[in-house]
Amino acid sequence: MDMDEITLISSLKRGDENSFIYLVDSYSQRLFGYALTLTNHHEMAQDIVQNVFLKTWEKRKKLRIESSLQNYLFKSVYNEFINQYKKKRSTMILEQKYFKALEKTVALHDETSWEKIMTKIMEEIQKLPPRCQEVFLLSRKEGLTNLEISEYLDISIKTVEAQITKAFSILRENLGNNYKAMLFLLFGTRYKRQIQ
Repeated sequence: MDMDEITLISSLKRGDENSFIYLVDSYSQRLFGYALTLTNHHEMAQDIVQNVFLKTWEKRKKLRIESSLQNYLFKSVYNEFINQYKKKRSTMILEQKYFKALEKTVALHDETSWEKIMTKIMEEIQKLPPRCQEVFLLSRKEGLTNLEISEYLDISIKTVEAQITKAFSILRENLGNNYKAMLFLLFGTRYKRQIQ
């Protein structure tokens, strides 16, 4: 491993959130591409990658990487795919597992439960303007690409992008910094691109 990977792994073990965000941002596209070749299923590939990142974060203090970080992550994707294949879990169950893992890995204020935060986020999504909410849910809940949404709603891709950007902007403003980490974990690198 080179020094950059050693430094990153060390930061992850210390629980540095920025290092986790950097890890997701750097590897999510490559891992998704690999997962897609294994599953040939868009949503399942997303689930696999999300589970890999969340398990990496959950077990960060015990990370043992012998070759390289990339090899470790690719092997984790493969193992996750095998586990899902053997257990024949539905997408819904996998999503439930994902949110359950989130509950364990996200450090929240003592007086605020994970359920309350999720309820608050869903309430704010329901308050989005109708078209904005429709596009956002098609993107995040249904997992459609911008092109698929534009064809489904008969609107331009630029309009889809604008509505998604608007949705993240409204959510960020209404929810505040306390929800930043949760929004990132729920919506991944797409959320990070909106806040840069």
